[in-house]
Amino acid sequence: MYYPDELVEEVRRQNDIVDVVSSYVRLNKKGSNYFGLCPFHNEKTGSFSVTPAKQMFYCFGCHQGGNVITFIEKHENMTFTEAVRFLADRAGIELPERNDHEARERENVRSQLLAVNREAGRFYYALLRSSAGAKGMEYLKKRRITDEMMQKFGLGFARTSQDETYRYLKSKGFSDDILRQSGLFNFREDRGMTDKFWNRVIFPIMDTGHRIIGFGGRVMGDGNPKYLNSPETPIFEKSRNLYALNLAKTSKAKNMIIVEGYMDVVSLHQAGFDQAVASLGTAFTSGHANLIARYARENVRPGEMTRYKDILLCYDSDDAGVDATKRALLILREAGLAAKVIDLSPYKDPDELIGQCGSEEFQKRIDNAENGFMFEIRQLEKEYDLKDPTGKSRFITDVATRLLAFSDPVERDNYTGLIAYKYDVSSDSLAKVIRKLALGGTAVRPKSAPLPTRNNAGDISDASSVIQKRLLTWLCDEPEIYGVVRKYITADDFPDPLYRKVAEILFERLDKGINDPADIITAFTEEEEQRRIAEAFHSTIENLEGESAKNAALKDIMTGIKRLSITRTDREDNDFDTIKRLRSELASLEKAEIRIKG
Repeated sequence: MYYPDELVEEVRRQNDIVDVVSSYVRLNKKGSNYFGLCPFHNEKTGSFSVTPAKQMFYCFGCHQGGNVITFIEKHENMTFTEAVRFLADRAGIELPERNDHEARERENVRSQLLAVNREAGRFYYALLRSSAGAKGMEYLKKRRITDEMMQKFGLGFARTSQDETYRYLKSKGFSDDILRQSGLFNFREDRGMTDKFWNRVIFPIMDTGHRIIGFGGRVMGDGNPKYLNSPETPIFEKSRNLYALNLAKTSKAKNMIIVEGYMDVVSLHQAGFDQAVASLGTAFTSGHANLIARYARENVRPGEMTRYKDILLCYDSDDAGVDATKRALLILREAGLAAKVIDLSPYKDPDELIGQCGSEEFQKRIDNAENGFMFEIRQLEKEYDLKDPTGKSRFITDVATRLLAFSDPVERDNYTGLIAYKYDVSSDSLAKVIRKLALGGTAVRPKSAPLPTRNNAGDISDASSVIQKRLLTWLCDEPEIYGVVRKYITADDFPDPLYRKVAEILFERLDKGINDPADIITAFTEEEEQRRIAEAFHSTIENLEGESAKNAALKDIMTGIKRLSITRTDREDNDFDTIKRLRSELASLEKAEIRIKG
């Protein structure tokens, strides 16, 4: 459902962010802002801030941020439209009825797609239990899957006929258009519609409401691909769903287990580990991590620190599985979740381990799961020759760069002591290396430390991002400086494409005397964009005492941005005359006496 921008803004304005957030998070006022424990990651000290003046929230720990609509989207795992409706109901605002043709059509398509999947699921389920499904049944029995588990997961079979499912669903009255959108079929002008899934055991994928939204299929024999998955459709987004989450969300276990595939999940549930889930034929994503955070959060009394179930990664023990584990650990850490790693060796996957050793052995592996950070360090160790003094020194420096990522000094000190003990170096020496790196005093780059990179948003280094964010924050905090800034800086001077767009909107509104950063966030739909904008409006501005210090700081920031503007390479008119004009503007700025007041 599309709602006009004016109506969305009315909903946002009628829901004060402090009131809304405080119904989820215990907030304490400090100065003009409010602070509490972040609901999006596990922390011991409150780094989650809510700023009434900006009507925004921002966590200085996990860097999640946005306005009140963004908060509800993240906390309740809602879409933008659902969050607007939720807040409209809260504020007593009546939204227009869904009577426009486009909205009705979208809802009709969703309803029909769910019906298609429900009917296809029944068809595959019946086929598996008929003589036509003998091959699939033989495979599942060979994998020791019981009838009870087949029923619990709704497992089915698609036989070798390439249009059997299509003909069945057509007989149920579904149109070619809706069947094409379902993702269940391939379409070619010369051949028409053919089944996407054939000669495969079928795994229905369900949302948390137990509705079938897609399918996965395991080929019988040596065909490729081994596993085939539904494409994304209007009812199926891979990054917003996890296989078997509809079952795992009610588990009484004190942990959640993340595995690679469908069969791993089914085998673990059969063995009594009903807390297992898997990503849907795709790599683990930040969307999956947010889902895990939502359903792994334990109920606590108001004011208590957020607690989560243990997150356990149980990927295959081969090289690909190790790489996937390292990626997932990083994603989970960015979402504020600490994870452990289950050691499967010498077995390839959890199904093989349980088949060979039983559930009791797998439970032992759970009990002895390795700390995720120490797992990463153990994998990093393989890249260095620790018997060589130079190799060991580089390894310790590389480890120190990773220890810097811990914002909690107590946690960092704990890991520092553990690593110092494990690798036979003094804690003081390792702490000195960390301090040296923190101060930028190292001249040797560790072998595996990342080189300075350009970000996806616009090829801008971290250093240049800092001054852009500082100017955006300063303009929002003290809009009176805009009178000075607009004499020397335009939105086009911002080299980062996202910050440039933000500056365009901000400058346009400041020209009209409007300062509402929360409104700007609503203009962007991508979660990563909203996060970066919230971060840009919560940059650190040094406490500058006296007008002269503030004047000098503002001049330094504007000069830095103008210099970055000159080096931009993505302008359409990046010709000699443009560069000459920008250099002239820079020279004028460098000579100017910047005075914020007067």
